[in-house]
Amino acid sequence: MIARVFVLLIRGYQRFISPLLGSNCRFRPTCSDYALEAIQTHGAAKGLVLAVGRILRCNPFGKTGYDPVPCKGCWTNPNRKLYPPNKSKKPR
Repeated sequence: MIARVFVLLIRGYQRFISPLLGSNCRFRPTCSDYALEAIQTHGAAKGLVLAVGRILRCNPFGKTGYDPVPCKGCWTNPNRKLYPPNKSKKPR
């Protein structure tokens, strides 16, 4: 039930607020897509912790690149491909 509320809030952000801000996320998938997948994979509590951690990493001084949601039962994903901000490659 709580997970559904978070999903609705994120989808509302994606539909109404994100288009006004433009594409600014340093990661792929975007932070809002990451949050949706994290909540759907891990549930509301752990998904929210993962999403907040991701949003805190999304800043001009942090790394950039591919940062997928960890598999169920994990906290990190070994498939991450992150680059320092000064040598960043635009994520695809």
